[in-house]
Amino acid sequence: MQPIFRNLLLASVILLFAACSQPNTQGKLIPKEAAFVIQVDGKALSSKLSWDEIKQNPIFKDAATDNAVPAAMKVILKNPDSAGIDTKTDLIFFALKDSSGAYVAFEGTIKSEDQFKTFIKTFAANGTESEADGVKFISKPPFCAGYTKDRFVYLFDAPQMSTMDALSKRMQQDSIDIAPAKARDIAATCKAVFALKESNSLAKNDKFTNLLKESGDIHFWLNTEELSKDALSNAMLAMVNLDKLYKGSLITATLNFDNGKINIAAKSYVGDDLAKLYKKYGDGKVSEDMLKRMPGKDIIGLIAIAYQPEGIRQLLKMTNTDGFVNMGLTNAGFTMDDFIKANKGDLVVGVSDLSMKTDSVHNEFSYLKEKPVFNFVFAASVGDKDAFNKLINAGKKMGAKEMGDSSKAPFAYSYNGTYFTIANNKENADKYLAGTNTNVDFINKISGQPFGGYLNIHLLLKAFEKEAGKDSSTSAVYDASLKLWDNLLFKGGDLKDGAITQSVEINMVDKTTNSLKQLNQYAAKLGEIYKVKRDKEKAAEMAYDNTIPSEDVVAKPVKIK
Repeated sequence: MQPIFRNLLLASVILLFAACSQPNTQGKLIPKEAAFVIQVDGKALSSKLSWDEIKQNPIFKDAATDNAVPAAMKVILKNPDSAGIDTKTDLIFFALKDSSGAYVAFEGTIKSEDQFKTFIKTFAANGTESEADGVKFISKPPFCAGYTKDRFVYLFDAPQMSTMDALSKRMQQDSIDIAPAKARDIAATCKAVFALKESNSLAKNDKFTNLLKESGDIHFWLNTEELSKDALSNAMLAMVNLDKLYKGSLITATLNFDNGKINIAAKSYVGDDLAKLYKKYGDGKVSEDMLKRMPGKDIIGLIAIAYQPEGIRQLLKMTNTDGFVNMGLTNAGFTMDDFIKANKGDLVVGVSDLSMKTDSVHNEFSYLKEKPVFNFVFAASVGDKDAFNKLINAGKKMGAKEMGDSSKAPFAYSYNGTYFTIANNKENADKYLAGTNTNVDFINKISGQPFGGYLNIHLLLKAFEKEAGKDSSTSAVYDASLKLWDNLLFKGGDLKDGAITQSVEINMVDKTTNSLKQLNQYAAKLGEIYKVKRDKEKAAEMAYDNTIPSEDVVAKPVKIK
């Protein structure tokens, strides 16, 4: 990465964390085709975490005294306001893919035009200056800054963002054509952003407007339709109607840093065809009875889904993939009708009682190895019993072909006509059917909608305590992580105002301190650990170098006459 790009990107991140407040015209300088947008309510963030607290990070302190860091960057590290940017207003990042690859933009409000110009010239020394329609520009590829008396936009050329698309196309076409994308005129691109008509921006986009109205420390906008356009150009994918899944697709989300937890509220917008299908078949509710049957002392993770099986058939028809699927099912020994009749539409998958076990490995060399041991359960509600028996028999035949002796299979199943379950052993499969009534407190938090889930991060980490203790740095990171993370809850699936809603709650062990402060303290701890590890490595390198004789003390070869 070029130094100018790296330093400007770092400066943008610094200013992002120092930012505040929220104008209502954010979309005017964002093209409507933007692949993603991140808007930060700096006023809210700065009330939860001050810049002085951020500066306590050991890595931050090192950067402030590092001779390799430009002087202008050190000034920003000390006081972000010195860049002439009003860090008491919102900051926005966005990215856009186009025929020249992609570019990333960072925009906000100017507090001092003179300070801003000085800051930009520090990074773009000898850059080209110009002015058009009251907007001033300073460009030095791959960077350009445009600004008025109250608004600025940094633009960074980012051709790397199109690399994966190019690689994908070459693989699809079995070609080694690696012709680069058209070179970007970064100044012209920056001027085009300022010249955007409202109709070509997000200023009048109702969904973007509604997103910004929602309470959130950070707002996210992900245009999945734009991101998927290159994939849909694949000739093989053109045989099916996958555009039905992507047309009109969009994800918006808000993130809030609350005391002891991080809350995320998201909406997934879909096209008209998929919305109609979801409205008709997506109104299931996760079964609490199935959740409470989960056996095990310590539940590590669990996912539950409720759906209408007929919706799967209609989705396959809509995407023209039903023919392929029907052929596969027929070869397996049953039909789509059998599958739909057999299933009632409830699924639960869970993992519990995770631990690490020492196991011996024997091949060319014999050694001991730690491997995870856990209980798992997969359960499904049963519709028509005869149809479900047909699915079971088909599964038995496929299993016999794959494994031969079914008694050696690493799982077992049980079936009582109401539920079908697969588990790591027969005991757990039978326990699920018997109904263990595991009434843990998270069940009511993930039920009531079409899907829900739970992950106990704390228990997951504790299972690897022995492994983490083998190295001092790893052990320190492990201890810091164990003190921070508790669990994660998510649920969603309801259709509201044309969007499928989801919510995520990330809980921390400390329930009283704001989560943003805790993340900053965690980052500071990791920075301290990294610094200690780096210093040890440098000392070891120096000690090793001192053991190597210098050239002037190496004995010269003696010629033998």
